[in-house]
Amino acid sequence: MDRQENSTLNRIISIAQVVSVSLIWVLVTVIVVWIIGLIRLSIELHDVPGASVGISIVAIPIFITLAAILTYVFVGLQREKRRVSKLMKEK
Repeated sequence: MDRQENSTLNRIISIAQVVSVSLIWVLVTVIVVWIIGLIRLSIELHDVPGASVGISIVAIPIFITLAAILTYVFVGLQREKRRVSKLMKEK
């Protein structure tokens, strides 16, 4: 594989990583807004918001944690890529 193909492949991989991190945060935001909407609706309808609150207490932190882990992995991969790139340039 020549340098140009390798550079193009690295660029495609970086774009895919940024897209995946962005999409997971969009998904988490939509889920949190949806759950908050369910809680508001149950209060408006004078219903007991117990189930909505119970689900949100569990679901919201899980989704935020998963998104944070994906972001952490992405940032770690980028740092490692830069570190390896510097080492290769020094040689």
